[in-house]
Amino acid sequence: MKHSLFLFFSLLLIQLPSFAQELNCQVQVVSPQIQGTTEKHIFETLQKSIYEFMNNTKWTNDVFSPEERISCNLLLNITEKPSTDQYKATLQIQSSRPIYKSSYTSVLLNHNDADVQFGYVEYQPLEFSISQHLNNLTSILAFYSYVIIALDYDSYSLNGGTVYWQKAQTIVSNAQAAPEKGWKSMELGSKNRYWMADNMLQPTYAPMRELMYKYHRLGFDVMYQDVNGGRAICLEALQTLDKIHEQRPLSFPMQLFFNAKKDEVIKLFSGGTPDEKAKSVALLQRIDPGNGIQYQKITQTQ
Repeated sequence: MKHSLFLFFSLLLIQLPSFAQELNCQVQVVSPQIQGTTEKHIFETLQKSIYEFMNNTKWTNDVFSPEERISCNLLLNITEKPSTDQYKATLQIQSSRPIYKSSYTSVLLNHNDADVQFGYVEYQPLEFSISQHLNNLTSILAFYSYVIIALDYDSYSLNGGTVYWQKAQTIVSNAQAAPEKGWKSMELGSKNRYWMADNMLQPTYAPMRELMYKYHRLGFDVMYQDVNGGRAICLEALQTLDKIHEQRPLSFPMQLFFNAKKDEVIKLFSGGTPDEKAKSVALLQRIDPGNGIQYQKITQTQ
């Protein structure tokens, strides 16, 4: 009887659907500038801990199936050890989303954070709270987790990522008393975590989030049945960036977008009509002049 009950419940558990967390995050920790067997072992442990933190934390209240998880990559490059258990690093963050009925994945974020400082003792748990700044490493990891999710949700529904941009902003607010760089508005330049979250919630940058939805959901996601129609919608969506360019030329959000999308838009419009090629090159060279020469490839393609 006991054996039968055990078998029944085992079969029941096997048949129950399994749900995954939100992120499918690949993590790599490298340290080419720091030598030593001990440090190498510590960084291997750190890599495993970050992997588990990113992939096992429940970031939203939504239910994700394994195939719905958001693909992302973190590359933590340890550059300096200023003191015992203290490290400086850069963090490369990339995320992407699949295009409907296609094997193609579209990059949503490709950003390098050069101001990563943190303390770490091997095997110490990576703890995070949305209500307080516990340590710099987990706050940075959580911040970018919410940015990744916000961008993904924005690409599927208009302003769908608002709550996650707000969570990223909450992490920034909690870190205002932290001594490490990257969290404050008055730091040199305007390309840190503070401005990343702040900008995306400002009305000035509302066209950027409108673009994220139209470009991906109404443009790329329909190309399986109408390539020309989808490309036309993408061009129309990109034209909304003119509104931002007029008010804030060379703005941080625009740079974030083109860091992720430059190669994609070149490939996209290289297959367009002569009129689309001309319009896209004129637009892209105006709003992203730093990559202006590369956009000439669009009209050079036959």
